[in-house]
Amino acid sequence: MNYNLIKNIVGLVEEFGRFNDLYTNDLEGFKKWIAANYSNSVELDIAPDWQGKDSGRTADSVISTLLVHMNKFAKNYAKAAICDSEFSTQEDFIYLINLRAFGKMTKMELIRKNIQEKSVGILIINRLMSKGWVKQESSSTDKRSKIIAITPLGSEVLDSQMQKIRDATSIVTGNLSDSEKIELITLLNKLHDFHMDIYEKNIGVEELLEKATAIKLNKK
Repeated sequence: MNYNLIKNIVGLVEEFGRFNDLYTNDLEGFKKWIAANYSNSVELDIAPDWQGKDSGRTADSVISTLLVHMNKFAKNYAKAAICDSEFSTQEDFIYLINLRAFGKMTKMELIRKNIQEKSVGILIINRLMSKGWVKQESSSTDKRSKIIAITPLGSEVLDSQMQKIRDATSIVTGNLSDSEKIELITLLNKLHDFHMDIYEKNIGVEELLEKATAIKLNKK
């Protein structure tokens, strides 16, 4: 009997118990977890190729460019999803989705959740309020503070367009398999957490590159 194999399997089961938060805690869930986390675990001897690699273009440059391109692709699909609707911009329905998903919040909380400048965010919120999709009210915990919430009309308008919005988000993930989507979520969450930590420090643009570089070096 191969006892080393048994020990390795037991180790995987223990790891599944510690780190699994996406799959059911049974055999089917374990198999899906294995497929998502270990189907591509063999190290490749040859790194992927990319345009400009031979002339010194770095992996950092490629990743940055691809993320910018993906953002543009996603925005195009979002525009198609709302082209025949009452929404003016992609941000309109994203703000409504956040308000419905996370509940009432201050204007600045909503703006920061969408990683936008205050002036741009205020314009979006004012537009939503003028349409009657969002309302402003006093906070129940602090009467001096104002909070905003989605209105029944806002929910109705959002629901009328949700299927097209879901179709747009589905197209963005292209032909990725379920395991590739999980792997991508893991990597993007890691990137998001890194950059959110910097974003929340409110560093001015004059110092941003210097301080962000220092933060990156300290986290290696």
